[in-house]
Amino acid sequence: MPETDRAPVHPTAPPRARNALSAVLLALACLLVPFGVLASWTVHGLTDTGRWVRTTAPLAADPDVRRAVADALGDGVLRAAGPELPGAAEPFVHDAARSFTRTEAFATAWDASNRAVHTAVLHALRADAPAAPVTVDLAPVVDRVKLRLTEDHVPFAHRIPVTHARVPVLPAGDVDRLRKGYQVLDAASFWLPLAAACFAVAGIAVAACRRRAVTALGLGTALGGALLILAVAVGRRLTLADLPDTLRGPAAGAVYDALTATLRMVSWLLCALGVVVALGGWLTGRYGPRLAARRRARGSAGPAADPAPEPTRARA
Repeated sequence: MPETDRAPVHPTAPPRARNALSAVLLALACLLVPFGVLASWTVHGLTDTGRWVRTTAPLAADPDVRRAVADALGDGVLRAAGPELPGAAEPFVHDAARSFTRTEAFATAWDASNRAVHTAVLHALRADAPAAPVTVDLAPVVDRVKLRLTEDHVPFAHRIPVTHARVPVLPAGDVDRLRKGYQVLDAASFWLPLAAACFAVAGIAVAACRRRAVTALGLGTALGGALLILAVAVGRRLTLADLPDTLRGPAAGAVYDALTATLRMVSWLLCALGVVVALGGWLTGRYGPRLAARRRARGSAGPAADPAPEPTRARA
């Protein structure tokens, strides 16, 4: 191992002790990286209303999401109408709801609803007041469906009542638990990445062989990214399994995939970055000494000096 690859060793700190301390620090850094990424994604990725709306906007064109929303809208209109609509009008209501989900008005209503729900939930999480249920008013959406039914000349469509009923989104108990979790994640999103960076720098600094420390850090980072990818996949399965039967299906999976797209991308970037760093450290250790020896050999081999002329003998 060339001397340039090794950190200066203090007489009171033998290489074995330094390597052990470096291994502990690097292990802590690699362990904190995926948790820091997850906390940062939760706080900065899911709590920005504009980013949330931009992320969920493409879902308005997803066929599975449209079908699920159309069924929910149709059932909601029928429940709101009650005895006002005859049973024969039920197919027309669902057809109108499906037709509505294919219009620009639905895309606008979808973005407005997501913005309203996200703003209400975020306000509840950040408020200092006692936890209260989060509700939204879906009357504007029902009014649009009623207008579409009336334009299609569905009998008794004009009798559908449009009431400003507050639809519950989160009960007060869930708001209280989510608020505590949000506060923890908000602090973790700042301190975990900072702690990971400090541990990584310290681990490389105290290592007897810094090149090996960098290689180990790269491998640990790649492993953390791979574990984060696995966690997203397992979380998808568990999240969909915990949903009610009426909410399961391709639509819920499409929503989960859209919300976790950034997290998956960052996880793959961690894997790629870690592999590149580890590969660079390995190649440097394997071929670096040979290249350095060749450069030294070329530098020491200067041009050959001309031989000194022989002295001329004096004539007798």
